Amino acid sequence: RDDFQSHLKSHFIRKKTLDSLYLKTKKLPVTSRIGNPTMRASTVLLSSVVLIQLFAAQIDAKRSKSPWQTLSGDAPLVIARGGFSGLFPDSSIDAYNNAMQTSVAGAVLWCDVQLTKDGHGICFPDLKLNNASSIGYVYPNRQKSYPVNGVTIQVIRGIFSRLEKFDGIYAILTVQDVSVQIKPESFWLNVQNDAFYAQHNLSISSFLISASRTVSIDYISSPEVNFFRKIARRFGRKGPSLVFQFLGKEEFEQTTKRTYGSILSNLAHVKKFASGILVPKSYIYPLDDKPYLLPPTSLVHDAHKAGLQLYVSGFANDANIAYNYSFDPVSEYLSFVDNGHFSVDGVLSDFPITASASIDCFSHVSRHATKQVDFLVISKNGASGDYPGCTDLAYEKAIQYGADVIDCSVQMSSEGTPFCSSSIDLTQSTMVIQSPFRNGSTIIPEISSDPGIYTFSLTWPEIQSLTPAIMNPYRLYNMFRNPNEKNSGRIISLSEFLNLAKNSTSLSRCSVPEREAGLDVVKAVLETLTETGYSNGTITTKVMIQSTHSSVLVDFKKQSKYETVYKIEKNIGDISDSAIEDIKKFANAVVLRKSSVFPVADSFVTGQTNVVERLQKSKLLVYVKLFHNEFVSQPYDFFINTYITGAGLNGTITEFPLTAARYKRNQCLGRKQTPSYMSPLKPGGLLSIVNPKSLPPAEPPYLVFTADDVTESPQPPATEKSPSSSTNAQTHRPSGHTRLTLSLCLSVFASLLLL
Repeated sequence: RDDFQSHLKSHFIRKKTLDSLYLKTKKLPVTSRIGNPTMRASTVLLSSVVLIQLFAAQIDAKRSKSPWQTLSGDAPLVIARGGFSGLFPDSSIDAYNNAMQTSVAGAVLWCDVQLTKDGHGICFPDLKLNNASSIGYVYPNRQKSYPVNGVTIQVIRGIFSRLEKFDGIYAILTVQDVSVQIKPESFWLNVQNDAFYAQHNLSISSFLISASRTVSIDYISSPEVNFFRKIARRFGRKGPSLVFQFLGKEEFEQTTKRTYGSILSNLAHVKKFASGILVPKSYIYPLDDKPYLLPPTSLVHDAHKAGLQLYVSGFANDANIAYNYSFDPVSEYLSFVDNGHFSVDGVLSDFPITASASIDCFSHVSRHATKQVDFLVISKNGASGDYPGCTDLAYEKAIQYGADVIDCSVQMSSEGTPFCSSSIDLTQSTMVIQSPFRNGSTIIPEISSDPGIYTFSLTWPEIQSLTPAIMNPYRLYNMFRNPNEKNSGRIISLSEFLNLAKNSTSLSRCSVPEREAGLDVVKAVLETLTETGYSNGTITTKVMIQSTHSSVLVDFKKQSKYETVYKIEKNIGDISDSAIEDIKKFANAVVLRKSSVFPVADSFVTGQTNVVERLQKSKLLVYVKLFHNEFVSQPYDFFINTYITGAGLNGTITEFPLTAARYKRNQCLGRKQTPSYMSPLKPGGLLSIVNPKSLPPAEPPYLVFTADDVTESPQPPATEKSPSSSTNAQTHRPSGHTRLTLSLCLSVFASLLLL
């Protein structure tokens, strides 16, 4: 801002000096030159400079009072590319309607203008019709190749990865259709191929001038310099805002034969024909080859200094983004609009609902802001979406990220030391296959039909020597987590975990197997709690034990006063009264799967069960698992607010606690009226507008959970087992009474966070 003021001030002084010099060279007094046309031009120029300076001062005053560091001081624009094109067919009527309904006030609708053979302007994302339409089926023999910007292009289909369920039910809209039927608050027309159309005797500039008589056009963009030279003269000063679009830095702008990178080096020249620029994200945040973010460029400051608004393209929830963002698109938006150093003037997004929420709900919210909604953020093996699970680093980051509960999945070593590990099979959570113990693989049918190296086959010192490994549940989609930290941290014992929780203001949670090869894990957990001071009343915390087995929780109830949580692993559609009454005898809370709250079919939410409501009416708390950031893990109509404010959960279990913790502080939830982009969706609403031919087959209803599902026989006593080396430990097998798939969780809650 200071540079901008200094630039304007020096510009004003320089112009004034030039005028004085002009007068001195003529050796005439100032008053004698007023009638001269040349002097009048100089006076007009001087007046213009004064007006520019006054206008800049007004903008600067506005910016000084605004939290936004945009050129104007206003909030960044949300520009909906083709409407809600991340979900609906690009530029379809539902894409535009839903963009209007789920976006912040003042959102701009974007239309890629293409011309038909007879000169009509349509909103369509590509010059090639079969990139986003059914023309290949209607006219299968009319493919042609054309030179576009010097490159021969044959029409092919483009994005295959997005939802096809809405294909074939929408008509292509003209520019006038969008204006009349949608009535956008602001309308942005993008002209991608003016030179190409001119080669075919079609004029986009003529179309735009004609359309502007009946259509309100607020922005026009193009990557072609000559297009602006034509259009600026025809629209005049009161026309739409003109925005020059930059493509790849090494690509050539066809009308000037210069690379976009070279044009970028002279923004003062761009300012002569445009009021703003549109750039890819990498122009501001370059990426390395992994990709991680590199330090930001100075482009935003440079553009603002030149008086140019700067808009950024390329935002989409289902796009590959830098690992720094942990697969969270909100984090990416915030890095462009609320980083403390600069803010872009607008974002071009395929998911305007996310852009709107990011700007209006999550911007300028500190980690210490008041929580607007009350639920527990429960980590799954710490911040295991970013770091190897159950390591000291994963827990420290989960605490730092704002988790209310940190968790430890407890396993047992061969000599009976309880420790934290996300899997009983060390091949899943460590680099054991690259260690001296790699030949210790064995098959235990009670656990898995695949070979594994199990925790109870190694001693605790041997396990401590292993390198942890981050888990990648979506490697099938070529999605890998934080490679720079994939082996960071160290494996810790249960006692270390409890001491970490004791010294933190966070809550904590851990999973343990029931009995491994004769090892009594329940006994080991209780003894460790005693050793770390949790049972003597000196620590102001409460402990919660979680298990999938009622008999284990009954056992804990007999031996301790810790609160208990019952985890239901099945997908259920309802729960009987008798089952609820039985659960209340041994548990204080219940963990459900997400699909037991909102059933899903073919990646669509189909409805909502009454399980949460019934459990909560019986005074049982309800936590739901498991939340991931990766977009492939979520239904198309997934939003966390649907679970929290829609279903009223008491807590979420997540591998990305930062995402959930930030949601609790989002300022939109504190308003009298929650905006549409933060309101829960109607379950099954999206499925109701799917192409009937694409509807998923009806799935059998989920089971009703009954008392028979709850009741279990008492736990068999554990057999004593002396410590053994890793060599002979590999030969041990669990007894037929041992349920090795049991998940038992211990949770330590800080007293200040008790409900």
